[in-house]
Formats: sequence, C-alpha cells, structure tokens
Amino acid sequence: MPNSNASDLQNKTALITGASRRIGAVIARTLHAAGMNITLHYRGSKDEAQALASELNQLRQNSCIALRLDLHNTAELPLLIEQNQQHWARLDLLVNNASSFYPTPIGKMNEQHWDDLIGSNLKAPLFLSQAAIPALKASQGSIINIVDIHAERPMKNHSLYCMAKAGLAMMTKSLAKELGPDIRVNGVAPGAIMWPENEIETELQQDIIMRTSLKRSGMPEDIASAVLFLTRDAHYITGQIIPVDGGRSLNI
Repeated sequence: MPNSNASDLQNKTALITGASRRIGAVIARTLHAAGMNITLHYRGSKDEAQALASELNQLRQNSCIALRLDLHNTAELPLLIEQNQQHWARLDLLVNNASSFYPTPIGKMNEQHWDDLIGSNLKAPLFLSQAAIPALKASQGSIINIVDIHAERPMKNHSLYCMAKAGLAMMTKSLAKELGPDIRVNGVAPGAIMWPENEIETELQQDIIMRTSLKRSGMPEDIASAVLFLTRDAHYITGQIIPVDGGRSLNI
C-alpha cells in the first residue's frame, strides 16, 4: 500500500481548464483545499477568474494564478503549459474541464457548431494533454477529463456534443494505455449536476431527476470529490470513467 506521503498533495500543481466558474471553480476550490497550487485557465470570464484567484490566494498566499487562452487556438496550447511551468516549475494534474454545450438539431447544425463543440470538448483536451506530457511524466502525474454520461447514450438534438464527449471518453482510455506507466488518465462523467445556463424547462428538469435512482440532482462538489479521489487516492486506477449521476445512467 502507498505510504501516507504518497497521497499528500501539498505543493503539487493542478491546471484546470474552464476553471473560473461553475463546476471548474468548485474543482479548483476542492483541490486547493487539499493542498494543491492551482492554475486557473479561462477564456472570457476574466473578472470571475481573477476573483477566484484572489479568493484562493487569501486562503493560502501565492497558491493560485489565472491564465487566459482561447483553447480553439491549437498552436497556442503549449504556451499554457509553458506559463504554468514558468510559475510553478511542475505540473501534477491536468483537468480538461472546459466545454461548450448547446443543441444542434439535425438539419440546423453547421460547420461552426462542429468546430466549436468538437474543438472545445475533444480537440483542445487532446492537444493540451499532448503538450502536458513531458511535465506530467516528470511528476508521475495524471490527466482527468470531464466527460458526460451522454457519451454513451445520446441526448436528442445534441448529436455533435454527444459525439465530442464520446470521443473524449475514448481519448481517456487510449491515452491511459499509451501514457502508462508514467501518467494515469481517467475521466469523470457528470449526470444531472448543474442545469445549462440556457435554462431548460422545470418540467424537463423534474423528468430528468426522476430518472435517477437517487431522485435528486447532484452538486458540483460531487464532481470535485471524484476528481480529488482520482488525483489523491486512486494510485492504481487508470483508463476509467466514473459516472457521477445518481444512477441516472441505469435508467436513461
């Protein structure tokens, strides 16, 4: 069994994409509370990112930085890793959390939708992970991808999103096989955790909740706890995707 120091996250570093708000921000707070230094990635939410960085630095001095980058700019993805390394000189965890989500009904989708949804949910995680390999290999670190239960069971009118997440699920397994034994790669697949910002109807929300075995929605903290487990405690787990969905995937 690993010794007590093996699970100690003090002074280790996590880079979290899309970390300024919603689930990404909760993951950042959770990993920070466990002792990690945090690099918050954001694209457009500058005020929220800076506010969160300030919050975490007040809790523990010089423990968080915020970096801006449009993840669609594939050629610039290595720069995000370089900036992290310049500041912390190490990277122990990459959390690919940033994601676009909206409906694309058949007959109405276009190439821009493809570029955005495939780009944010699959292309960027792949090429950012590739750029992070040397740093993660040096630290014997890990990658955690935020997938979706709909990677396995499609959601009506969301073909492109589901296709992208299905690709991310396969990427998780493929990289785990290719990057072992130096880097572990896992995923977390949320279910009914946070409703989309373009609010869905209350009746539909209730229908979704009733299709869970626990008959309630989850919390962002549930996702963050799974990320923490995979980072700190799961030393012999790789290539796995943990559904955090209240049992909804049993009843879809």
